Amino acid sequence: MRRLLILAAAGGSAALLLGALGFQYIGDMPPCKLCYWQRYPHVAAAGIGVLALLIPGAILPYLGALAALATAAIGLYHSGVERSWWEGPTTCTSGPIANLTPEQLMQQIMGAPLVRCDEVPWEMFSLSMASWNAIASLVLVGLWIAAANSRR
Repeated sequence: MRRLLILAAAGGSAALLLGALGFQYIGDMPPCKLCYWQRYPHVAAAGIGVLALLIPGAILPYLGALAALATAAIGLYHSGVERSWWEGPTTCTSGPIANLTPEQLMQQIMGAPLVRCDEVPWEMFSLSMASWNAIASLVLVGLWIAAANSRR
């Protein structure tokens, strides 16, 4: 049972990550900064899942639960930003600017896609992708905890 729960939890993170990549590359919806932040814990959870299948014990499933909880928290934060409950990050990211002329820098800035964290590009049943990620990730937390406790 432990193995099946780990596969479901890690596979769930991998599926959510693949879904996000599908929206990005197939649906032509570039991610914002918070969208990227939500992906990193899913990558960690998938990797932890591989290790947890190889190494017995409860510590790795609990780490998987922590990774899923982290992406759920970021998703909830992002949902609040989208609904104007609080402000999102004011910083942005850019490519390297070393050795660029002012004209080249301006071209780089003007050519970069502007993706705002407070705008919802897609929703279903009045919930955004960030909201759905948070909900699904909380389910994954439960699977990870069940996996951790299945050996006891």
